[in-house]
Amino acid sequence: MSRARQPPLVTGISPNEGISWTKVTIRGENLGTGPTDLIGLTICGHNCLLTAEWMSASKIVCRVGQAKNDKGDIIVTTKSGGKGTSTVSFKLLKPEKIGILDQSAVWVDEMNYYDMRTDRNKGIPPLSLRPANPLGIEIDKGRFPQKDLESLFPGMSADFTSENFSAAWYLIENHSTTSFDQLKMAVVNLKKQANKKNEGSLAYVKGGLSTFFEAQDALSAIHQKLEADGTEKVEGSMTQKLENVLNRASNTADTLFQEVLGRKDKADSTRNALNVLQRFKFLFNLPLNIERNIQKGDYDVVINDYEKAKSLFGKTEVQVFKKYYAEVETRIEALRELLLDKLLETPSTLHDQKRYIRYLSDLHAPGDPAWQCIGAQHQWILQLMHNCKESYVKEQKGSNALLHSPMLDLDSDVRPSPIGHLSQTASLKRGSSFQSGRDDAWRYKAPQQVMFVEKLTKLVVSQLPNFWKLWVSYVNGSLFSETAEKSGQMERSKKNARQRQNDFKKMIQEVMHSLVKLIRGALLPFSLREGELRQYGGWEMKSELSGQWLTHVIQTVRLSSESLTALEIPNDMLQIIQDLILDLRVRCIIVTLQHTAEDIKRLAEKEDWVVDNEGLTSLPSQFEQCIIHSLQSLKTVLDCKPGEASVFQQQKTQEDVCQLSIGIMQGFIDCLEQLSTKPDGDIDTSHLSVDVSSPDLFGSIHEESSLSSEQRLLIALSNCRYLERHTFLNIAEHFEKHGFQGVDKITQVSMESLKELDQRLFEMYIEFKADPIVGSLEPGIYAGYFDWKDCLIPTGVRNYLKEALVNIIAVHAEVFTISKDLVPRVMSRVVEAVSEELSRLMQCVSSFSKNGALQAKLEICALRDTVAIYLTPESKSSFKQALEALPQLSSGTDRKLLEELLNKFKSSMHLQLTCFQASSSAMMKT
Repeated sequence: MSRARQPPLVTGISPNEGISWTKVTIRGENLGTGPTDLIGLTICGHNCLLTAEWMSASKIVCRVGQAKNDKGDIIVTTKSGGKGTSTVSFKLLKPEKIGILDQSAVWVDEMNYYDMRTDRNKGIPPLSLRPANPLGIEIDKGRFPQKDLESLFPGMSADFTSENFSAAWYLIENHSTTSFDQLKMAVVNLKKQANKKNEGSLAYVKGGLSTFFEAQDALSAIHQKLEADGTEKVEGSMTQKLENVLNRASNTADTLFQEVLGRKDKADSTRNALNVLQRFKFLFNLPLNIERNIQKGDYDVVINDYEKAKSLFGKTEVQVFKKYYAEVETRIEALRELLLDKLLETPSTLHDQKRYIRYLSDLHAPGDPAWQCIGAQHQWILQLMHNCKESYVKEQKGSNALLHSPMLDLDSDVRPSPIGHLSQTASLKRGSSFQSGRDDAWRYKAPQQVMFVEKLTKLVVSQLPNFWKLWVSYVNGSLFSETAEKSGQMERSKKNARQRQNDFKKMIQEVMHSLVKLIRGALLPFSLREGELRQYGGWEMKSELSGQWLTHVIQTVRLSSESLTALEIPNDMLQIIQDLILDLRVRCIIVTLQHTAEDIKRLAEKEDWVVDNEGLTSLPSQFEQCIIHSLQSLKTVLDCKPGEASVFQQQKTQEDVCQLSIGIMQGFIDCLEQLSTKPDGDIDTSHLSVDVSSPDLFGSIHEESSLSSEQRLLIALSNCRYLERHTFLNIAEHFEKHGFQGVDKITQVSMESLKELDQRLFEMYIEFKADPIVGSLEPGIYAGYFDWKDCLIPTGVRNYLKEALVNIIAVHAEVFTISKDLVPRVMSRVVEAVSEELSRLMQCVSSFSKNGALQAKLEICALRDTVAIYLTPESKSSFKQALEALPQLSSGTDRKLLEELLNKFKSSMHLQLTCFQASSSAMMKT
């Protein structure tokens, strides 16, 4: 599998500023392997991928788009390296408005240019034309830099036709030096312009006043004349004439003004209708306003208008009002459905959920929207959890083909070994060193199960708090407006919540059970039933997670449990998580000990046979460090957090841990036995060396020499002695320190097994060394047809005994070279074997002559006095029996000769026998 490329890095852009559609050259590193590798390019937040032209891995050419931000980074995204970063930025300049007579370095679009003479945009409707000087006073352009004004008023404009018009910006730009009096005049001018719209209607009224006054004067004159000229004589005729005139005038007026009066009646009817529309325009416009406000999301406005319409026209009998109110109800029903869909839509924030529930409550929606939202959130959380599991299981199955790649097959065991950490130290406690078989630079990817648990717990911790808070708000009624009108709804909500407490508790428990079972399916599949395993499992368990990864998972689950506890969720609902943590802790301990046992078995491969002054190799220290490191890695697992039980509370766990610990100790003992009994050809001792620091050493093992079987046995015996006296006791202390149970049993069984191995190895070494010496005694005694009955007067110790002593000295030298402490033990057993054989040979002689008895006693006493410091009760008894089998020396001459011959022997063999004297002093010190 090829290694992923580095993320793209943009280090330069030319030019570094410009307007939209400016062509720029981007330079950097890792900008892609080809045009198809480039999948994203943004400048100031605008996507410029369509205009991008990939030149090389360090160069891209594109054009800047119309970005919203005036300054931003250049971000390049590639398939091979992902999303990159930028050390430079690009500044987007705003295009200046250019008049038709201004010089410009670029082509100006003449279809919609800005005319400075008329101060308007060509190509726009006449209604949008604006006056050149709205204040009506002299314009005095200031000298304030445009950039300063833009930074002072971000997002605003001095153009008073713009939606983002800023009056302060306009005054600073055009009237920065205008006096206060002129500004007051400008205010008056603005008021005049505002009042011009009302002058038209007033002019029509003023123009018709003279006509009205003339008609009124004519009627008043006629009335006065009739009163002045009236008499009884003419009353009748005048009255008749007046009636005729009036009738003709009336008919004529009717004829003349019938059309006008008709139009007046129609106008009055229209005016009355308009008055009604104006008076009740709220209701008539409400359906359209509801639609507009729903599109804008102003649900509060819709609800307030609906409440107002309901109070005014909810019980009306007017058909028109009923018709429009029915339209309002239709749109409100559609709004209820829309809000309910938005409420049940996922994902959604807690704030939006509360808002939609409050809207539905104010709209008197049927049912219980709050409980429906809680149920939808519950199902959504469960679905998210299962989708998370399915995605990681699918990814694991898809990536398994890469696991057998030669690039990854560096080690069959991809977990970090405790022994691997030991290679960081050049020497151990006693100065010896060794090489670790694992490369510390090994990088391993987190398993899919571990990443799944992290993702799953993060999902639950992020979603469950809002779910719980929504329930709390539902219980205390805070979802509704706390007013007198809503008190009834709050009481009904609280009543519903009390009735549904058990249902919500089941929801929380279902989420907790799903969380726990999904984690168990990934990490502890054996703890699930077969049906549950099909639902919550599906992982390919080719190899179990190591203790380090399980420790990481335990820490993740612990943090999740603490987060859920902080929500004040009842402990009985979270107890299942504590049970999961306990099972994970137990499994982590078991797996760590199992892996430690495997690592201990491989220690034999790391034995370098480098012996220090005490006759020890680095193996015991490696073993102890491996155990200590494993226990230290379990410290966080063994420690009990608040609310957690002891990992050793179950008897089965105690027994399993005890047996595994014994297995670890026994595994190392087997490792020692394997090393000590392996054939010579299977041991690589080319790197062997011995620390020769003592002047009393008789011999040494050189680096070029190879170890014999006897030497390996001696080294193993020395290691066993150190294990018994130090290592096993130290490990027992660490077991007790970390709270392990049955430490006494572990120590006892391990000690017994170690002693048995020590005894077997010792017997093997004695057999190797003592048997040849013992076997050479009898042939040496009777060499040359020697006969105890017929022999000459002794002249000294015969050669067979000297040869035996030389062989014993060779054994002494070999043992002394490896370990001084083993000399007394080995030499005592060798002396026992020789003395026992000598005693047997003497007792088998039927009779001795005088010279034969003297010769036998000389040789027995010479051997006994030489190895006196290694005599044991058994060897002393054997020498005694040998001497008792000889005839007693009766004459003083014989005893004197015996003494002289003994002194002669000791004098002649003084150099060879010095080792026994040195050993004596060393033994006395010990």
